[in-house]
Amino acid sequence: METVTGLVDGLRRAGVREVDTSTRRRAEYSSDASLYRVPPEAVVFPRDDDEVAATLAVCREQGVPLTSRGAGTSIAGNAVGPGVVLDFSRHLNQVLAVDPDARTARVRPGLVLDALQRELKQYGLRFGPEPSTHSRCTFGGMIGNNSCGSRALAYGKTSDNVVDLDVLAGTGERLTATRGADPASSPVLTSVHEAVRAHLATIRTELGTFDRQVSGYSLEHLLPENDFDVARALVGTEGGCAVLLGATVSLVESPAAALIVVLGYPDMAAAADAVPALLPYRPTSLEGMDHRIVDAVRGKRGDSAVPALPGGQGWLFLELGGASVAELLPTARQVIADAGAVDSEIVTDPGQQAALWKIREAGAALSQRSTENKPAYAGWEDAAVPPAKLGAYLREFDALMADRGLSGMPYGHFGDGCVHVRVDYPLTDGPSGVRVFRDFLTDAARLVASYGGSMSGEHGDGRARGELLPLMYSPAALAAFAAVKDAFDPDGVLNPGVIVRPAPLDADLRVAQAPPVRTGLGFTYPHDHGDLTTAVHRCTGVGVCRADNTGSGGVMCPSYVATRDEKDSTRGRSRVLQEAINGTLVSGLRSPEVRESLDLCLSCKGCSSDCPAGVDMATYKAEVLHQTYRRRVRPASHYTLGWLPRWARLAAHAPALANAALRAPGLSTVAKRFGGIDARRSLPSFARTTFRRWFERHRPQSTDGDPVLLWVDTFTDHFTPEVGVAAVRVLEDAGFTVRLPRRGLCCGLTWISTGQLDAAKRILGRSVGALAPAAADGVPIVGLEPSCTAVFRGDAPDLLGDKETSAVSGAFHTLAELLTRHRPQWTPPDLTGTTVVAQPHCHQHAVMGWETDRALLAAAGAEVTAAGGCCGLAGNFGVERGHYEVSVQVAESALFPAVRAAGEDATVLADGFSCRTQLDDLLDRRGVHLAELLAAKRS
Repeated sequence: METVTGLVDGLRRAGVREVDTSTRRRAEYSSDASLYRVPPEAVVFPRDDDEVAATLAVCREQGVPLTSRGAGTSIAGNAVGPGVVLDFSRHLNQVLAVDPDARTARVRPGLVLDALQRELKQYGLRFGPEPSTHSRCTFGGMIGNNSCGSRALAYGKTSDNVVDLDVLAGTGERLTATRGADPASSPVLTSVHEAVRAHLATIRTELGTFDRQVSGYSLEHLLPENDFDVARALVGTEGGCAVLLGATVSLVESPAAALIVVLGYPDMAAAADAVPALLPYRPTSLEGMDHRIVDAVRGKRGDSAVPALPGGQGWLFLELGGASVAELLPTARQVIADAGAVDSEIVTDPGQQAALWKIREAGAALSQRSTENKPAYAGWEDAAVPPAKLGAYLREFDALMADRGLSGMPYGHFGDGCVHVRVDYPLTDGPSGVRVFRDFLTDAARLVASYGGSMSGEHGDGRARGELLPLMYSPAALAAFAAVKDAFDPDGVLNPGVIVRPAPLDADLRVAQAPPVRTGLGFTYPHDHGDLTTAVHRCTGVGVCRADNTGSGGVMCPSYVATRDEKDSTRGRSRVLQEAINGTLVSGLRSPEVRESLDLCLSCKGCSSDCPAGVDMATYKAEVLHQTYRRRVRPASHYTLGWLPRWARLAAHAPALANAALRAPGLSTVAKRFGGIDARRSLPSFARTTFRRWFERHRPQSTDGDPVLLWVDTFTDHFTPEVGVAAVRVLEDAGFTVRLPRRGLCCGLTWISTGQLDAAKRILGRSVGALAPAAADGVPIVGLEPSCTAVFRGDAPDLLGDKETSAVSGAFHTLAELLTRHRPQWTPPDLTGTTVVAQPHCHQHAVMGWETDRALLAAAGAEVTAAGGCCGLAGNFGVERGHYEVSVQVAESALFPAVRAAGEDATVLADGFSCRTQLDDLLDRRGVHLAELLAAKRS
């Protein structure tokens, strides 16, 4: 504690403004996207170069390790350290300058790659290398690891695209690292130059032997014949030699047109054998995969996520770029003639090309579960061999996995000879599983070295492979690495334990340390063997939750998009929960750290579909609230908002009186204060007549249609009965006879979201029992409120876990699903000329999907734009005191800009009551339900 206090005091005296030593923050930064857990003593968020220099000076003075970090997407343990972690992504994340004539850009280390790419579009330029993490990886991380990506075949590695680097050496000296640097201009460079001169023969013979030799340091750039290029040599040193302050990077022109030649082969190794013959065609990308990845995408995302592929079990995606598609077609045909494929296809349509690349990107994420549906881990993630040897290497590598009883889903940049794979090491087996991990990595390193390859082809060695470098390099080469490291960082302050004098590869592994937790739980966790410990350890840290996915229609993670704080990412929350379950940094689920971490979780369920590891933070939050407050006094909002259906049924006896009371200035203020509701929120009005009462008086068009059971949720019944009325008219128009379930039923949504799971199971169980006969008779059930429908489709099986619940779950449909599946002959009203900006409800996005709604609207002729992200109200979240500002920020991230851009004449489609309430409350814009839109246009 004294050491930490002295560190913090030293940093503050030096003028460093944001220093966080809280247990929660240390838990969030204890890991990256790797298998390693190293809690730091402090996390610093520097605001300028002076603060970076001051932090380094204090660390040198006190002998505290310093680790630089961007998005924390490093999969080899490159971005974790025991001392101070410098997070550049919060403040030092700008594009400083773009020179389109020179084709260069000046960037800060915390800048996300996609942010630069968006700015460069106006110039027709781009940064060439593009890792699959492009939506969240930062330039500091890319430079640290020498990142590549699928188009590095055409544009080179990151090291091929740097002009100069502004760095602080470990000595504290500030340098401009560039090509042709004068060794005499700096004490550090003088020492580096002397180290290189002492190892010239070794560097010339062992380094730079093929393009993807990323393991170790790329000292070949420091040779005299390469003009002592210090910038390129520092790329890939993983923050162990210098701290990056800024970089000038070179840009390339975006091709005007592109096409993809998809080539099918009997298996992936056969596809790899074909690569050398295809490289002379100079593709911009040449990616390889097999049925394992494709099957994983189908299994997780459905058949529609995989476009038709040529015959075979292994495929190459060969991309050609040029001035026009017509210009590229002759080359594409010649590629097919020389490829030796069993089947092939030329894809010119940009939409189809995007769908193909989505297989590749989705597969990369989904490979976190092996073919045996076990957790698959990083460790041996990006080995590379010369492309001519790739097929033979893949056959031996698959045999090695099979021999050890392991599995994975290999894929990768075959044009560069780089293969990605996550392997299902049995790490939960304890020491025996760790031995399997160590033995496999050792043998895999020997295998790749026997092919003249590199253990790392683009992600760096980190903590996973540094110990294995002697299997790839001679003692002389390792001595050269150490000499250069010591010249830059003589005190060993920068990222120790990585590459030079590495930590053991099985030290500090991030694995579940707690025994299984299977009793006393609210949820059944069927996908995690009923174990909460397994569930909260799903997160592998790839950081998709740190990306702004709203532009692509994603939802995860709305609070992070608003705050840009790791605390509010799904990954940050997972780390805190892992520490709490393990009883390590955080002392249990009732700890204040867990409460802080989950406070801004909107329970939107976006992560349950968008997170590649299948993290479901809404479920975990409900479970934590259940465990925390079970048989205890709860926050006020749990009784007001959590019991909303009860209060609504009570108010239905005198809705006018209830509305008057809730709007009376004094009474309204008191009610909000004692109800835990933010004073700035207006309260929705209870309807004068409930939907059920309207239905009792309703005379159906016909009683001979196919029966459909219309689920009557609290929001439709008591607040917006017009939605139910419209739905009845649409269903009857489609030839259905509408029935309602008996009174007094509820899905239990508000009890679930507030963690009152015992009550939720009782309420939901009664509803399932009442609906089961209809489901058994094959009567479809349609839900109008997406969150309530999602309870039956998602939460109910996980809460109740019986066959009756599964049958009811399978009978539930959204309105669009019901019309599409059960009335394909039904013709929707003509929406030609109607501009629709839609807000797909988060729960619908996560559980049911919104593509059926989109297709229905498109078939009706509407011009549809779907806003990404969350509305920000999210049930009780945005109403609760303390959440208002974030609720507004979330709404402003995607929904509100989309509505404003659409104009006053556009129809705002929002099936969720919360979404419509947020629009009305904050934007004074009325949103309509799909049922209302269809009914209005039909009438």
